[in-house]
Amino acid sequence: MFSKIKTCATAKEIWEKLTQICEGNDETKENKLTVAQQKYESIKMRDGETMAEFDERFSAVVIELTSLGKEYSNRELALKVMRALPREWDVKTMAMRESKDLNRLELHDLFANLKAYEFELETRSEAGPSVRPGFMFKINREN
Repeated sequence: MFSKIKTCATAKEIWEKLTQICEGNDETKENKLTVAQQKYESIKMRDGETMAEFDERFSAVVIELTSLGKEYSNRELALKVMRALPREWDVKTMAMRESKDLNRLELHDLFANLKAYEFELETRSEAGPSVRPGFMFKINREN
């Protein structure tokens, strides 16, 4: 890398050269943007993926898009995340749509809320089914 910038005389020249090396020309940038947008549009939470893993993967795509000049509103990001979740999350996402102002909901707050809900679900599933004490019955099949 140094060999490519050692002939530059000013910091501005160095910066421009590094930008060109890292980002490429306009055609390269356009191709990178197209690929990143395709990733964004097709992203879905995977089977067995935790919310933390999905957060990391989704945020990486958003950061890539931002670095390429594509910005999304809080609402667009929140709705995209909610649509990317499996059907089991529908009740939670519907409740969030009704109770939260999606225009003001930051991506990190959305994922914090979803992670808390995931933790609650895991805690409940580890506790097992709830049975009321003293409530036992026998099915009589002798009819």
